Amino acid sequence: MDKIRVVLADDHPRILASLRSILAEEFEVVAAVGDGSQAMVAVLELEPDLLITDISMPILNGLQVANGLRNTRCRTKIIFVTMHRDPDMIMAAQAAGVSGYVVKTLVASDLIPAVKKVMRGNTFVSC
Repeated sequence: MDKIRVVLADDHPRILASLRSILAEEFEVVAAVGDGSQAMVAVLELEPDLLITDISMPILNGLQVANGLRNTRCRTKIIFVTMHRDPDMIMAAQAAGVSGYVVKTLVASDLIPAVKKVMRGNTFVSC
């Protein structure tokens, strides 16, 4: 079985490195980018199974990326990894078609289960 192909997007290089490290053993990271515009391009060009992105990024934020991809009928699933714990932000993410919502302080414990659950067609929200 092929590994799940993932694009990572975050404007902090250390976060990108950490996410890549967490995912490297089980998943194939096909790109890691630093802003929302680059995330859109990478997803549309590489057609990964999953985009894992921050909400707060330069050029296009995560919500703009999610809405933009949804408008292209892109099949890539999306998980937000973010510092925001606001229920309104979670609802906005779900309205944009995001399947997973992982709080950065819980990324070490929640990211792999979130990916697996989302790729099975379910949703995941960190508690």
